[in-house]
Amino acid sequence: MNTKIRKLMIASGVALALGTTGGAFAEDPMVGTANDARLEARISTTYDLSPHLQAGDITVSVRGGKATLTGTVSEDINKELAEQFARNVEGVTEVDNQLVIDANYVRPKAAEPPSFGDRITDATITAAVKSKLQWTRYAKGLDTEVSTASGKVTLEGTAESQAAKDLAERLVTTTPGVVSVDNRPMLKEPGTAEEPGAGETAMDKAREVAADTGDYITDSWITTKVKSTLIWSSGVSGRDISVTTDDGVVALSGKIDSEAERELAVELAQELRGVKSVDASGLAVSPAVENR
Repeated sequence: MNTKIRKLMIASGVALALGTTGGAFAEDPMVGTANDARLEARISTTYDLSPHLQAGDITVSVRGGKATLTGTVSEDINKELAEQFARNVEGVTEVDNQLVIDANYVRPKAAEPPSFGDRITDATITAAVKSKLQWTRYAKGLDTEVSTASGKVTLEGTAESQAAKDLAERLVTTTPGVVSVDNRPMLKEPGTAEEPGAGETAMDKAREVAADTGDYITDSWITTKVKSTLIWSSGVSGRDISVTTDDGVVALSGKIDSEAERELAVELAQELRGVKSVDASGLAVSPAVENR
């Protein structure tokens, strides 16, 4: 899907979700002023929640339902996004988009304490990382605490193997918004974790555990978690990849940008609980990319 169209779709969805809480307001001037303040807050909140607009400097002013946008953004698509957000907030009757586009614009460093948008971003990263760790085939061997501050993720706790610890770090680094990872989990003492049998690698053992739990890990569960993992991972076009699962065998299809993206998509899917194998033959590199 075209990046510009995808951003606009996301913008519309978020704005609609945040904008439908309002109702009709009376014509009284005081009520109208309060309504304008609420609209300003709703629009500003959508901007704080959007990773595409957080880097900009946007001021919102609403008078009589008319929203005026001033400030600076780095791209024309971000100017369009900002206007789309505002138009989709219920109660906004008109948008005067005065945003200036400056490709070299860099937003001033956020003052302490972190802004509302920064806190939302950190909380989102933490939630995404926790979910991805819970879905991995190594979940039972990881006892981790996750915290995020300004995009810097810290993992603490224990891991039953180096492979589990390495995978945890890999899942964190592929999560959008992550700036760095401090991977602190301590390895469990020898003998406290179930060791692979003779000639069996740690990965083989992990696959065996996943197979043993296959009775209650359904294909629909696997499909949902693969989709979510791809969406919450940078380096893959999660929303452009279709996922189906049949008896634990995951099939991926759709358009991708590179072979590296194919390899990452397969790796992320393969590491989920219940996945027996991944068929990525349905993933095709976009012709536009191949002809570059």
